[in-house]
Amino acid sequence: MKFGYFCNTTNWTHKPYYELLDETKEITEYCDQNNWDSIWYTEHHFNHEGMESCTNPLMMGADAAARTKQIRIGQACNVITFHNPIQMAEDIALLDQLSKGRVEVGIGRGIYGREAVNLNIEADMKDQAKNFRLFEETLTILKKAWKEKFFDHKGEFYTYPSPNYVWQHAMSKSSPEFMDMETNVMKKISVLPQPYQRPYPPIHQVVDGIRSIEWAAQNGLNIIMWIPTVKALKIKFEAFKNAKSETEKRNVPLGEGISLVRDMFVADTMEEAKEKAGEHMINYMRWVCHWRGLGNHMDPGEELPVTPGKLDLLNYEFLHKRNMLFGTPEYVIDKIHELKSELNLQNLQVWSNFPGVKHSDCMKSIKLFTEKVMPHFKQDIETEIKKVS
Repeated sequence: MKFGYFCNTTNWTHKPYYELLDETKEITEYCDQNNWDSIWYTEHHFNHEGMESCTNPLMMGADAAARTKQIRIGQACNVITFHNPIQMAEDIALLDQLSKGRVEVGIGRGIYGREAVNLNIEADMKDQAKNFRLFEETLTILKKAWKEKFFDHKGEFYTYPSPNYVWQHAMSKSSPEFMDMETNVMKKISVLPQPYQRPYPPIHQVVDGIRSIEWAAQNGLNIIMWIPTVKALKIKFEAFKNAKSETEKRNVPLGEGISLVRDMFVADTMEEAKEKAGEHMINYMRWVCHWRGLGNHMDPGEELPVTPGKLDLLNYEFLHKRNMLFGTPEYVIDKIHELKSELNLQNLQVWSNFPGVKHSDCMKSIKLFTEKVMPHFKQDIETEIKKVS
């Protein structure tokens, strides 16, 4: 099993932003120095509330590349519908070059309306079909820009190069690779740099519904999921496996190509985990579930009691048994074993810096996870390899 840290930067206490960055740097350096496989930064905008405070995962990744040596650097995710695809292709490729091939590209469609309508109205999730077409076209352009020396594109939202643009320069050698030799009209463009990893870094789509899961599998993407219970995840994992197997004409093992994010807080006792981070985690879930409701936390076919408010049942006891890795190292090890045995989970991302949690408590949780939990699974993997060999 590979372990990644999901660095969903938060600032509920509204400390100076540089302090927030210093704490993030400490987490990043610790993970790099202690054999974590990857670290992932998020993208959110306009969040004055402090729940999600990282606006640019690629700039965070550039800082990480400069201060780390081995950890892989991911985004969870780049909301590609918000951005110009050429500039995004350049920025991701540049980060891959800076890190000498340590980038994991995370992509998503966006979930918050106030972000979409202020960054790219075409991405407004109120029109799901249009948002998806924009997402699909942007991804197509990214891949073209990374794979091809010169490329062109004509779609619903973007056309490259701009039509009828005449290019002439004494220091730019004319070539049929990118221009009409008779008219000097540009027919293709190039994006520099191209990625260090060829043809491009691994791509992971943040997904939730079955249609998105199957689409990702059919288009050669890995996926990242977050909240569901083990029983609900089993259905989603199998949907990805089946779609990927059919597309690739092979029997894809369950769990291949999937990363799961879990909320984690390891402490010396079960009571300490709840005391130091429980209410902070629930407070964050109140933020998230304002839009999502409790559906993602339920087992298939489960029915909840009817309550006046849609989040009345949201408390620590409700969530803890469903999808939280909160407790002693022994408890967390047991929960991860369940994920491994039921889902053949191969990639786990966790985070502890929930809004309002003290940084010192967060670091203690990360260190306990590193020292008490991760080695257990490394030993399991090594034992399995020896048995096979």
